[in-house]
Amino acid sequence: MTPNLTYVATIGVLFAAGAILLLERSLTRVLMGVILLGNGVNMLILMGGRAGGAPIVGVTPPERMSDPLPQAMILTAIVITLGMTAFLLAMAYRSWLLVGHDEVQDDAEDRRIVRLAERDEGLADGDGNGNGEGNGGGDGDGDGDGDGDGDDDDRPARRGDGTEARP
Repeated sequence: MTPNLTYVATIGVLFAAGAILLLERSLTRVLMGVILLGNGVNMLILMGGRAGGAPIVGVTPPERMSDPLPQAMILTAIVITLGMTAFLLAMAYRSWLLVGHDEVQDDAEDRRIVRLAERDEGLADGDGNGNGEGNGGGDGDGDGDGDGDGDDDDRPARRGDGTEARP
């Protein structure tokens, strides 16, 4: 069976748009990307099946039956996509309630990796200090903020009771 060019182009557009939306910071756009990718996968699986009559013995001759496996796989993919959609909707709603937007922010580990990559890039260009150590801000924890608590913000570390912890 040769694939229909319209189906192939539609699947390509769904996959491309879904992948682009998955790379965004907004959870709403990520949700739309998951939905588009799910629909693209469903169409791709649908193209793998043979067209024909209902796969019920006694109703359709065996040579004219359609393949039931792609249909079962599509139903499973629909359920998985529905679960992912519900989960991402709940996360976006909770983010909207807590911070007023659904943007995913960089965490401290993301910022640390960017700093390390920039430092390594600087060492490769010959701009480094030669010993492989960053300037670190002078507090000895290497995070560059000068507060001595090892995280990337300028606020001092806090204990569980809200009081300031001294390094």
